[in-house]
Amino acid sequence: MMEKISIGWQKQPNKLNIQGTIEKAIELVTKQKVDLNASGRTDAGVHAKGQVANFKTDCKIPIEKFAIAINTNLKKSIRIIKAEEVEERFHSRLSCKRKTYRYVINNSEYGTAIYRNLETHIPMKLNVDRMNEAAKYFEGEHDFKAFKASGTSSKNSVRTIYKAEVIKMPEERIYIELTGSGFLYNMVRIISGTLVDVGIGKIEPEDIPNIIKEQKRELAGKTLPPQGLYLMNVEY
Repeated sequence: MMEKISIGWQKQPNKLNIQGTIEKAIELVTKQKVDLNASGRTDAGVHAKGQVANFKTDCKIPIEKFAIAINTNLKKSIRIIKAEEVEERFHSRLSCKRKTYRYVINNSEYGTAIYRNLETHIPMKLNVDRMNEAAKYFEGEHDFKAFKASGTSSKNSVRTIYKAEVIKMPEERIYIELTGSGFLYNMVRIISGTLVDVGIGKIEPEDIPNIIKEQKRELAGKTLPPQGLYLMNVEY
């Protein structure tokens, strides 16, 4: 499991990325080239507190030493927080059952300089009760075509959301938390943007079922910025 700050996960030629950086660190430790499989990709600016990735190796370093050894070869913006052995057929993405994402909103008047890259500032006061009412309509199995980015490669847009809630936190923070079987590209950020529109009164909570049914992207809210989004947990 690992934590990241602001660069994207997927390995790309001549570009800074999480996957390639960790693979190089593992190679320094194991003396072997590895292919790192993640539970899913995160875009630049998105954070991960609970990303899971796996690789195969016959290195003899004790498993309890692996995280420490890899971290010594990583920049401080990437941390391996746990390493464990798994069965041969385990795959971080294909074996995944549930994922939980959190979107963090700073709902204060002026925002913050210190945490500006770790949350999204929305100065208009949001009605959390209305947002929570709307969030419940996302629960269950639906076709989320209206909540995916244009150009998304996935043809099947049916997903199941097991839990959706909006939580008012101290210091004028609001958390939007979604747990689901999987998520389309930008789906969490678009749902969050839609819930913000509910919070400011632009969309009514009871409009959500129709937006889902119509499957038109223009009916949903805007895509919120990446810096407020966190992959919190992956379940197997």
